[in-house]
Amino acid sequence: MVLKAWKERQAHGRVFAMLFAVLFLIIGFVLLVKGADWLVEGASALAKRFGISDLAIGLTIVAFGTSAPELVVNIVASAQGASDIAIGNVVGSNIANILLILGISAMITPVIVQRSTVRKEIPFSLLAAVLLFVMANDALVDGLSYSALSRSDGLALLGFFVIFLAYTAGLQLESSKGLEDGKKPISPTIAFAMVILGFGGLVAGGKLTVDSAVTIARSLGLSEALIGLTVVAIGTSLPELATSAVAAFKKKVDIAVGNIVGSNIFNIFLVLGVSATIRPLPFSPASNADLMMVIIATVLLFIAIHNGWAAKRIFLWWKQYDQYIIRRWEGALLLTTYGAYIVYIAWRG
Repeated sequence: MVLKAWKERQAHGRVFAMLFAVLFLIIGFVLLVKGADWLVEGASALAKRFGISDLAIGLTIVAFGTSAPELVVNIVASAQGASDIAIGNVVGSNIANILLILGISAMITPVIVQRSTVRKEIPFSLLAAVLLFVMANDALVDGLSYSALSRSDGLALLGFFVIFLAYTAGLQLESSKGLEDGKKPISPTIAFAMVILGFGGLVAGGKLTVDSAVTIARSLGLSEALIGLTVVAIGTSLPELATSAVAAFKKKVDIAVGNIVGSNIFNIFLVLGVSATIRPLPFSPASNADLMMVIIATVLLFIAIHNGWAAKRIFLWWKQYDQYIIRRWEGALLLTTYGAYIVYIAWRG
């Protein structure tokens, strides 16, 4: 009788621990989203005062702000040795960014993409995904007994990140048109305060998210990699979803697409670069399917854009149509692909 009562108390304790973990996870996501929102608003307001273009803001400030949750979560996860969450978070976020978020944006309104994004930023994003696959597979590429993202890999990724920043700086020299959204300009003091508050929210939210995700994974007997690829990845991608969806509604297509592409590049080169530099990240060969999915998603995006461009060239052949487009049915295809991927990783466990 005593043993039964003790077991019931243990079961109730686990249930309460799970409920608190879920609650703290939600609070962590709220802090991450709100912190990223304040950071983006404040940083964008400061950038606009210097006449930075829509595309440059999308590729740098907005992308950095919306990637800040992944960065903070990964720093915390790396420091705590939760490498599966660190890698799964970035890989899952990049997949969700293209298939889920850009798919939703295209469903809201057909997304027109600039030539420079198609010819330069998207190939750069594909290069980042391929480099990550090569660097993470030491056993496959070099025949070693283990695979990991080492500190030297992290420093190399950060080097590519610097190259991307240099490219974006060159892009800014070509286009100096400022961002006009009809909003009343934010004073520099308020903008700076928003940046500080946003950063604080990101740090607190990142800590709560990682700790809660680890607790949930262990309580349910799930792998940290699965939690990282799904719950944490989608949660940290909420800023990208909000930013791109609003941008699509407002027809700010440079930000909608530039945000996604820039965020994916930031996630691999900056987030994983910093994470691996803090502590080498062991890599499981079982995650190769997820890395391949990042590559496939990027290729699908490239094909969808060119398919829309080809249709415009055929049906509007008499016009000098120089834009690329992702149509609604192509957005639906991206969403369907993401749904199939979620089913697969849930089945895989």
